[in-house]
Amino acid sequence: MKVACVGGGPAGLYLSILLKLRDPSHEITVHERDAAGSTYGWGVTYWAGLLDQLRRHDPVSARAIGEQSVRWSDGLAHVRDRTTLHHGDEGFGIGRRTLLRILAERAESLGVRVEFRHPVTATTTLTGADLIVAGDGANSALRDRHADHFGTDVAVGRNQYIWLGTTKVFDAFTFAFVETEHGWIWAYGYRYGENHSTCVVECSPGTWQGLGLDRANHDDTLTLLQHLFAGPLDGHPLMGRARSDGGARWLNFRTVTNRTWYRDNLVLLGDAAHTTHYSIGAGTTLALEDAIALAGALHERDMPHLQPALARYERERRAALVPTQSAARFSARWYENLPRYINLDPAEMFALLGQRHSPLLPYVPPQLYYRIDRAAGRLEALRRLKRWLGPRLARTVGGVSTVAGVSAGADRGRGSRPAPPRTPGDPSGR
Repeated sequence: MKVACVGGGPAGLYLSILLKLRDPSHEITVHERDAAGSTYGWGVTYWAGLLDQLRRHDPVSARAIGEQSVRWSDGLAHVRDRTTLHHGDEGFGIGRRTLLRILAERAESLGVRVEFRHPVTATTTLTGADLIVAGDGANSALRDRHADHFGTDVAVGRNQYIWLGTTKVFDAFTFAFVETEHGWIWAYGYRYGENHSTCVVECSPGTWQGLGLDRANHDDTLTLLQHLFAGPLDGHPLMGRARSDGGARWLNFRTVTNRTWYRDNLVLLGDAAHTTHYSIGAGTTLALEDAIALAGALHERDMPHLQPALARYERERRAALVPTQSAARFSARWYENLPRYINLDPAEMFALLGQRHSPLLPYVPPQLYYRIDRAAGRLEALRRLKRWLGPRLARTVGGVSTVAGVSAGADRGRGSRPAPPRTPGDPSGR
């Protein structure tokens, strides 16, 4: 096949690698609008399960990614002047620029053409391509040209957030909650290299406006945030990139879903197809898993034609995404309802922070949920009741009736449903 991958992010690059490994005769070009080494964000997170998948499909890139990643296994929460530490599952961090460099070099070594500074906004410029892959992100230009066909829906989150870096090296996945006269503001910090960490700051619209962050320029924003989080940062500076007008890059998270993921020979991949709230740290993992699924569907022996292969890819990934998308929605809601949990005992608050993806938690008094969860960890019968009741209660009140057009019960008859994904700061691993 002649394949055009639009977007040089993890999904498009990894797909090109997998397709070349399966059939070196494929003619594959990755079109990236930005220059080589130019990327947004700082570091990305993932879990050991992703490395296991990467080793199965391409040991070479998996080895390089593993060697360039840093690890942690603890979660640390700062609430006012109190600190709570929990031990949990091992997590990994890697610089986004490093990840893209590894994947681009591996793709080029296999014969993939990677063209930087080459924006593509219409399929008509890709004449002769048998397959066009829209891996151009949540604001996909290729998808938006056919938004009615794809049934694209974008839900805008309530809270404001900003993606920053710091020279403070966090030894654990760190949460910091600071109370101001205008409400709470909090940060997630995690290491992604030997000398740098990512620091995502979030707050409600009222706090954002009350602190003057809606009016502050980029430099003043960093100065204020450094003052508010001086304790967890240990005096280290925050780093960011200003907008062209000098303002700070505050955002509202946009949850993207689509009714269908392909049109003729055009298929959506990664954030162009779906986004999940950053608080569960799953975006990069899901993008790479999309690439694995699409490559597999295209090379199934019983799928000699393109349309059935794309339909299979969409069907499989929709089903796999159900628990993760549900977890992301409930995680975002937990932070939007932070006053409900913040005044608990720090140990209880941190335990519920780790359980924030639970569909049951929003509908049970927090302290009662904490006691049930503690008991469920010891008693198998209560654990089964919790797992059974949560999704049913959520469906009853409309919480997880559908996810991206897929019924929450779409995978009935295939055995037990996948467990909710682990999230940074989940000490239980459940």
